[in-house]
Amino acid sequence: MSFLSDYRLLAFDVYGTLVDWESGILSAFQPTLDEHNAHFSPEKILHIFHDLEHDQQARTPDMPYSNLLATIHPALAQRLGLPAPTEQQSKTFGESVGSWPVFPDTVSALHRLSKHYKLVVLSNVDRESFAKTNAGSLQGFPFDLVITAQDIGSYKPDLRNFEYMLSAVKSKFNVDRNQVLQTAQSQFHDHHPAKKSGIKSVWIVRPGAIMGNVKDTVYDWRFDTLGEMADALEGQ
Repeated sequence: MSFLSDYRLLAFDVYGTLVDWESGILSAFQPTLDEHNAHFSPEKILHIFHDLEHDQQARTPDMPYSNLLATIHPALAQRLGLPAPTEQQSKTFGESVGSWPVFPDTVSALHRLSKHYKLVVLSNVDRESFAKTNAGSLQGFPFDLVITAQDIGSYKPDLRNFEYMLSAVKSKFNVDRNQVLQTAQSQFHDHHPAKKSGIKSVWIVRPGAIMGNVKDTVYDWRFDTLGEMADALEGQ
């Protein structure tokens, strides 16, 4: 039986795990709804968004995430039967990433976890958007390494992203695959591909989360929040 304390490095998904991705998307889309006095359930908006996002990421794997959001904004409006937004409205939607809020336990948990692990970002966003988040709601937290989809040229769940991260942490920290824990909310983007890549994973459930869920869940540890993971590590 292995313990959380047996591992040396956490590779984090950020948006959905550390940052409240769903609230961020819904808040950024709210002006479009308000303009047309439209009302839809968060579930409906997020399910459509998730499908559009995945399709666009597959078609344009090298498109920076803020541009990708701006690109799918008109399609999201169209799928909801709303008039096409202006180019500026779509650009604003895309640039909202850096202002999305973190979960309340995130920053404290990162500081606690950093006493034991190297902390690495493996995110589907672009460098500029992550830098804004890190300087803003993540309060300048000093991650040991930041890897974005823009650096790799593909989006998770592509296995290339995980192999790229493993190669980087081996060369930078001499950390092997069996010493890494993929720490994430999304089963679709992180846990299933991590398992295929031979990486153990910690599922941060974020109860109520809609995006990234799949019927078959795979994980080695499970906690509702990152704070609970930090509690468990300290308990060992």
